[in-house]
Amino acid sequence: MAVVKLASGYNIGVEKACCTLVSPAPASTPRSAPIKQDPKLPELAIISTGGTIASRIDYRTGAVTSQFDADDILTAIPALAEIGRYRTKVLYTILSENMTPAIWQELARAIHDEIKHGVTGVIVTHGTDTMAYSAAAVSFMLDTPVPVVFVGSQRSADRPSSDNAMNGVCAALAAESDLGEVAVVMHATTNDDACAIHRGTRVRKMHTSRRDAFQSIGIPPVGTVDYASRTVTLTGDAVKRGTHKLALHDQLEPHCGLIQFYPGMSPDLLKAYEGYKGLILSGTGLGHVSTAMIPQIKNLVAGGTQVVMTSQCMHGRVCDRVYDTGRDLLAAGVIEGGDMLPEVALVKQMWVLGNEKDPAKAATMMATDLKGECMRRSAHGL
Repeated sequence: MAVVKLASGYNIGVEKACCTLVSPAPASTPRSAPIKQDPKLPELAIISTGGTIASRIDYRTGAVTSQFDADDILTAIPALAEIGRYRTKVLYTILSENMTPAIWQELARAIHDEIKHGVTGVIVTHGTDTMAYSAAAVSFMLDTPVPVVFVGSQRSADRPSSDNAMNGVCAALAAESDLGEVAVVMHATTNDDACAIHRGTRVRKMHTSRRDAFQSIGIPPVGTVDYASRTVTLTGDAVKRGTHKLALHDQLEPHCGLIQFYPGMSPDLLKAYEGYKGLILSGTGLGHVSTAMIPQIKNLVAGGTQVVMTSQCMHGRVCDRVYDTGRDLLAAGVIEGGDMLPEVALVKQMWVLGNEKDPAKAATMMATDLKGECMRRSAHGL
């Protein structure tokens, strides 16, 4: 099968027998000349981890694969040169399903080093599928005085509907703004009009392929970037530049898990987590599992596993004091996770248990808002 690029930007597969080779393909594609940068513009850092924003068609398989590095991104999005000058670093070139806690630690260290160097802001290019996990992980590991902006794209650069250029430009603008926290910047609508700035601990990918897939959960976005006017507007809830001093706390406990309860779930499944340091339960409604699960949960807690309850619901918060099941869970030693997203609770648990060995203090930290992940009350209508 041969892959043919159409004028529209899309690709089609054609049987090789139907094709005639006009001229041999070059052994390798020459790299474009490095993009010319204006030394008078603010200095930003681009750390590339891969993902669709750093992908192109692989004609060996016909699939999209992560192949670009940070310099390629600058070449692919020339408008970036009008916004700043860039230090570029390729940390990894992977699709985001291959992220690990160890890579999160490397990423946090790399961002810390760039901020220490004196850059105005940091842009992290990342695959969208697990970008929210990585943004949350960096949020807990890093106190930052400058914007740290995660950005990706839903559609690769070889597609006419690609969102990579607009997302990249908006990320650069956000990285120069007065923001002082870790955020995700992606399309706010399906149109090419604006990007939303989402707090790194309150964002989730809500659609498999739409360009506006990312949404803030439980709170509004902390800002917007108008693409046409190149302006950034931050809300009063956004952490501002310079609020925090630079600090790195990069210890993580990788032996933590996340499991979603479903009706009829066998308690035996929890036995797989015996010996784990932590476990996040994604329960129903106010934070429930079946009564049959509770003895095994109690065994996990007795064995030294910190168990935290979150909800599968997108909005609202856990409250295990309403029904008998909830009260039994509390008696078994389960910690209420408030309105934390299950995946954020997992990353937070890794960070908490990596930095605090006292079980009582670690339990208090899990129930305490550290980086905007755990609101004291749920906003009405969200």
